[in-house]
Amino acid sequence: MKILFLESFYGGSHKEVAQGFAEYSRHDVEILNLPPRFWKWRMRGAALEFIRRIENISAYDLIFATDMMDLTDFKALAGPGCPPVVMYFHENQLSYPLGPHEKRDFHLGFTNIVSALASDGVLFNSEFHRDDFFRAARILIKQMPDVRPSWMVNEIEKKTRVIYPGCRFPDKVPEIGVNDTDPPLVVWNHRWEYDKKPEAFFKVLSQLKTKGVAFSLAILGEQYEIYPKVFDQAKDAFQAEIQVCGYQESREDYLAWLSRGTVVVSTAIQENFGISVMEAMAHGCLPLLPDRLSYPELVPAAFRSSVIYGSDRKLEALLARVLKDPGSVLPERRALAEHAGGFSWEALIRTYDDFMDEIAGRSPGPNAE
Repeated sequence: MKILFLESFYGGSHKEVAQGFAEYSRHDVEILNLPPRFWKWRMRGAALEFIRRIENISAYDLIFATDMMDLTDFKALAGPGCPPVVMYFHENQLSYPLGPHEKRDFHLGFTNIVSALASDGVLFNSEFHRDDFFRAARILIKQMPDVRPSWMVNEIEKKTRVIYPGCRFPDKVPEIGVNDTDPPLVVWNHRWEYDKKPEAFFKVLSQLKTKGVAFSLAILGEQYEIYPKVFDQAKDAFQAEIQVCGYQESREDYLAWLSRGTVVVSTAIQENFGISVMEAMAHGCLPLLPDRLSYPELVPAAFRSSVIYGSDRKLEALLARVLKDPGSVLPERRALAEHAGGFSWEALIRTYDDFMDEIAGRSPGPNAE
C-alpha cells in the first residue's frame, strides 16, 4: 500500500516512530511532518496545514496519523476522497501531567476523544496508556452538563489495539560489561522536563554521594530553551562525576554512552512507553524504574523486584547495590538486554503492517512474511 504518515510534532519518540515505521514497513510510506514546537497550536492547526500540503489525498491507500492533531478537521476538509485513517496515541491531553502554573484545557482532551472516534483504527503505545485514556475519557464525559456522549468510549474501544513503538537497535551491540566505566556510569537519557521528575533523581544521587558511594554520570536527553533549574544545579553539584552533559547530536555518540553505562534511572511521572529506557536496556544498562506508568509491563515479572521501586528510599537502596557491586548485576543486565530485543522494529513491524492491511480492508501482501 501507499501510506501517508502525518506527524505534527516531529521530534523525540514521535520522530523515532515515524522514521522507524517508514524504514521497516513493507508498505510505501511517505512522511509529512511539522517541527516539534507549539504543541497546542499543532492540536488546533496541524490539520489545516497538512491539507494544504497534500496534492492528491486519493493517491494514498491509508493515512497513519498521531495524536497531536484534530482528525475531525482533517477528514472534513479532505472530503469523501480521504482513505482510512489509523491514529497512534503517543500521549493524550486528558491525563498528561500539568506543568507549573498550567491549567487543564479540556477542549484539547476532547479533541483527542473525537479524533479517536473519527479514525478507522486506534493504536496505543502501551496497555497502561490505553487504560489511562479510557479512564480519563469517561471522567471528562461525565462532567458534561447534559447530552453526555458516553457511547463514544465504547465505539473507540472496539477499534483499539496496543502495539508498542518499535525501537532502532544496532545490528550488533558491544558485549555487555566490557566497556563499563570505573566507577560505574549512571545514565539519564530522558527529556529535560518537569514530567520526568529530575529533582528526585538528583536528590538520590546527592544522598549516595554524601554517603561516599562512588559513581560517574552521563546526563543525556533532549532539552529546550526552558528546562528545570535543577539541571544547572546538578552541573555544579556533580562536577566531578559528570562525564557528559547535554543532548548528543550524533546518534552513534549517544549509543556509545549507553554502551558504557551500568544503570539507567527513570523517575518520571509521565511515560506511556519509554523508548529511552528500552534503548539503554538493550545496550546493557540495568533499568531502575518507578512502580507506575508503563514501566511494570516492560519488565519480565522475574526481574521486577530487582529493578522496580516504589519509593525514593527503595531507589536509593537499589542504586547503591548496583554501584557498590556492579558485577553482581551483570547476569540481570544481559538477560534484560536480550528481552529488549523483542521491542525492535524487526520484531514488531509485521504486527504494524498487518494492522494497516486490516484497517484498509486488504489481505497481507506477498511480502508479509
